[in-house]
Amino acid sequence: MNVLILAAGYATRLYPLTLTKAKPLLEIAGKPMIEWVLNNLAPIPDIQTVYVVTNSKFAQDFQHWADSYQQRSEKLSLKVINDGSKDDADKLGAIGDINLVLLRENLAQDDLIIVAGDNLFSEPLTEFAVHARGSEATLATFDVGNLEAIKKYSAITTDADGIITSFEEKPAQPKSTLTGIALYYFSRETVPLFTTYIAAGNNPDQPGRFIQWLYQRKRVKTYQIKGTWFDIGSKETLEEANELFKQFRKV
Repeated sequence: MNVLILAAGYATRLYPLTLTKAKPLLEIAGKPMIEWVLNNLAPIPDIQTVYVVTNSKFAQDFQHWADSYQQRSEKLSLKVINDGSKDDADKLGAIGDINLVLLRENLAQDDLIIVAGDNLFSEPLTEFAVHARGSEATLATFDVGNLEAIKKYSAITTDADGIITSFEEKPAQPKSTLTGIALYYFSRETVPLFTTYIAAGNNPDQPGRFIQWLYQRKRVKTYQIKGTWFDIGSKETLEEANELFKQFRKV
């Protein structure tokens, strides 16, 4: 099994912080947020390689960080992939980046976990991987707690077995407080469908769009994340996460 971390965005909502530094390299509670992601992935057995896809503007920064991380931790093998984009206007989009890495690195023969480099978790992702293995696809979910808050995210409903029955982005009248988050598992049989999706001319941005397309064709399981989850999308959430995650920092 391989892992792909999405880190090719330009995070314009966080300017000027992200004018000279990629969002996943910004520090949360004393370390880059991408390290929170990696440290929670590390306990998952049988990970072959962790690929980090980024853009031309920050590829060298990510490579310097990856070299430093490898010296401090030998648990994971890292490879930085440059998608060739130079600014927000010519970016490939998250699904476009996924497809690029799959084709360039020939990853269609193995199972794949995909996670956004700006998603923070307070607990290891081992149980997610255990739950997902053997499925065609699994989406991590989180209960945001109220119907007003869910309007900013995707709203998901499932059947009694946790299989997705509906998926709606930013619903005006949500039926659920359960949202999908940027943590996914895809079996080796499902991975090639990214190329099918792109070839059909579908929107290459926002990986949730692929799930919205996929659940109508495959059984997509869900796994509700325990503990704390943060999607860093603004200066306010960055500051809030910085304070909150200090309690999870291991000395």
